[in-house]
Amino acid sequence: QVQLVESGGGLVQPGGSLRLSCTASGTIININRMGWYRQAPGKQRELVATFTSVGSTNYASSVKGRFTISGDNDRNTVFLQMNSLKPEDTAVYYCNVIQWPMNYWGKGTLVTVSS
Repeated sequence: QVQLVESGGGLVQPGGSLRLSCTASGTIININRMGWYRQAPGKQRELVATFTSVGSTNYASSVKGRFTISGDNDRNTVFLQMNSLKPEDTAVYYCNVIQWPMNYWGKGTLVTVSS
């Protein structure tokens, strides 16, 4: 089993920044991909950004140029730097880890963008 601990959510004004982090622990053998998804009220969960074990990244079009995902493979940690936040970024952000063939989720951290 793999456990995920997220941190960094909170309330921020439009245009502000937040940094999320997620650390994986437990039976870590070979993490293939770490990433972030989000779910806004009344909407489906959607991909935000992913970071693979070889360093490749992928972003949702809505966050490109504003969010940056990075990883520390030695510490099994993934970060999401969120800049120029907008009210529509308000959601619960979930950490996701794929250690093939298993798929793990964190409990989520709330990000609220409001003035």
